[in-house]
Amino acid sequence: MANELKGKVAIITGGASGIGEATAELFVEEGARIVIADVSDVQGEALAAKLGGNARYLHTDVSQREQVQALVDYAISEFGDLDIMFNNAGISGAYHNRFLDDPLTDIDKVLAVNLAGVMYGSQFAARHMAQQRKGSIINTASIAGIQASYAISAYRASKAGVINFTKAIAIDLGEYGIRANALCPGHILTAMSGFSAPGLTPERARAMEAAMMETWMINQPLARHGKGRDCAEAALWFASDRSLQTTGQALAVDGGISAGDPINLHALLMQTRARFVS
Repeated sequence: MANELKGKVAIITGGASGIGEATAELFVEEGARIVIADVSDVQGEALAAKLGGNARYLHTDVSQREQVQALVDYAISEFGDLDIMFNNAGISGAYHNRFLDDPLTDIDKVLAVNLAGVMYGSQFAARHMAQQRKGSIINTASIAGIQASYAISAYRASKAGVINFTKAIAIDLGEYGIRANALCPGHILTAMSGFSAPGLTPERARAMEAAMMETWMINQPLARHGKGRDCAEAALWFASDRSLQTTGQALAVDGGISAGDPINLHALLMQTRARFVS
């Protein structure tokens, strides 16, 4: 449906690549004027130029409170309003298979970007939105914040915090007509979801990526690799007037990973039993 966001102004943090880039493209397609915020200046400026006069780029480190305030001020000064705040910027931190092997040296940075950055963006945007008695805040969490598992402990903690924080501000800001919802991606094909291995030949790198993709599918009921556009479509629904009665929700865009264990344990048990029963 065209022009779902006609007349609306949006900020998209982490907007230069991945989910943010896909959302920036979709929001402009739907009539929004947007500010792309990121620390990747070359990518961000190129994307804004590609999207034309309804897009701007501003270098923003969301872990820095004053830069987030400047971002909100910039959007309002450029476009006169702020209707949608998509707090999407995030980092994964170092990967360790087991908690006891994780030195947790990056925990401050992960929490500063993934959680504090979301809190800064939500508060500064909401202060403007409250005056207008309307607005949609969308916070990128993760299925890692919904369900527990191995590895990336700091990341999991930060994303669980985003979900709880989003529910809290949905209650707090409801009287001002402000909605707050969390978007929880699962496996999405972005640079952040890959496991880089420097030094590989292009052919071997492609082979490794294909093998990794097969491994990802083990715990996903839908045998389809998610794309940034899938999350962008969910963000569009939260941003548009279609979700006027929806707030405080955490929406998983994950191919069914968070629905439950896709391994048929009962069948495996019966196979084991069959080895002993004639």
